[in-house]
This record gives sequence, C-alpha cells and structure tokens, in this order.
Amino acid sequence: MVLPRVQALFAAQKFPAEFVVTKSAEDLEESAREAIARGRRILLAMGGDGTLQHLVNAAVGADVMLGVLPAGGGNDFAAGLGLPKGLLLAAQAILRGAPRWVDLARARTADGRERLYVGGGGLGLDAEAVRYASEEFRKLPGRLRYVAAALSALRNFSPVGLSADFGDSAQPPVNMNVLLAAALNTPTYGAGLKLAPYARVDDGLLDIALLEDLKVHEVLALVPRLLVNGELRTARITRRRAKRVRFTTERPCIFHGDGEILGSTPVEIDVVPRAIRVLAPAPR
Repeated sequence: MVLPRVQALFAAQKFPAEFVVTKSAEDLEESAREAIARGRRILLAMGGDGTLQHLVNAAVGADVMLGVLPAGGGNDFAAGLGLPKGLLLAAQAILRGAPRWVDLARARTADGRERLYVGGGGLGLDAEAVRYASEEFRKLPGRLRYVAAALSALRNFSPVGLSADFGDSAQPPVNMNVLLAAALNTPTYGAGLKLAPYARVDDGLLDIALLEDLKVHEVLALVPRLLVNGELRTARITRRRAKRVRFTTERPCIFHGDGEILGSTPVEIDVVPRAIRVLAPAPR
C-alpha cells in the first residue's frame, strides 16, 4: 500500500493531515462539505480526474485550497498542473508547491443538470467507451485502458451528426459527422491522449476537438502512435478555442466529463476562469 508512505511523508514534513477513506463518489462529496463546514481549508483528493471532479463540485465557491494526489487511471489534470508521475513524487511536489488559480469546465446537459469537470469531456466514441474502461478493461494500465475501450466501443458505433456552436460571430458553427467531439481544459485525457496539445488549465479558454468519422482501418492506423506517446496525428481533426461551445446532435448522445457520465445532448459547456485554487508547482 502506498497510502502509509504518503501519510509518513506528510508527517515528516510536519504537514498535519486527516486521511478519510470514502465509500462512494457521493460519500466523498458529502465528506468534503462536512470538512469545509468544520473549518478545513486544505482538501486533497487521492485518485484520478473523476475523484477530483467530485471534490471540486463540493468545494467550489468555498474559501479552500484544493489539490490532487494522482492515483487514478488517467491523472490528466495532475499532468496539466505539472505534477510528476508517481504518487510519492507528486505528494512531494504538492508539499513544496504554492497556491495557483486554475479554470474548470461547466457542462449543462439536456435534463438541465449542471456539473463542473476538471479535464476532458466529450461525446461520441469516447463517451461510449467509458463503460468499457470502467468495467472490462479497468485493470489495464494507463492509456492502453482507454484505447482498448474505444476500440471495443467502435464495433457497434455509428458516426454522429453534430453541430458545434461557439456563441461567437467570429467563429461560425461547425457541422460534421464525428467520431467524437470533446471540450477540454487540459492538453490530454484518457491517460495522455493528446487531443488538445496546446490547452492550459489557466488560460480562460476551452479547447474543442472534433474528430471526423473514420473508417476502422483509419482508426487502427492511429493506434500505435496513440499507445506510444499519445499523439493523434490526422488531418481529420478540427480544433477550436473558445469560452463556450454548444454541442447539438442528430440523435441523443451521452456526454461525459472526466470519465463520469453527466447527461445527454444537447449540451452546453463553458469555461469557469480561476474557479479554484490548487496546490501545485509553479507553471512553466
């Protein structure tokens, strides 16, 4: 178990910490709210992007400092913060870190639900692959888990007719058949898949990636590079940067944020600039 070593590290640095093990995502959010009500001002989530999402939804708007001890399957937000790989190395970087304001993404789905997410959200093939990633392939490491899940979902997937409206006359809507459509706060998701390589967690913008419909053999040709370094090299991807985007689809599609199903389309996503303070290394 790595947890005792993390606890020992915090103790050695004279950083008082109470470690609370929660039973579910809902339990985590409730525990976080209770901790804030008791006057706790630094809250860290030990897990992946989905775990951190539950923490920020409980804590946003409160006068608290947040952080993430990356121990999940993806850890893309931690990577976007510049935290090193490895739980103990990341913990050391947090203990030496400084407060930093970062953005969040906010999704409003067709049922009126509003939810914040920290890294990547999308619809299409990647959203359909969420179930496979959390079930059949949950034990696979890193991005292999997400690539394998997407390939499994591809067998029964049909392209989605999509309209992306950026709410900006300078950027006209984009209409196309897509394999996936994503709105990201981080350069990567799915454990390092580089959908938005120039995204930053503190630039006040969303990075939108629209991948056109590809044949199976075209998808398979992308897999080796995706597995090796996460690069998605194809001319069939459209990228935009905007403060908001609305995805409308010809058929209802589920939308996920950080691997958590948030609701159905149409979905509106906007950036919430400087939404939370986190403990992290200084940005490069």
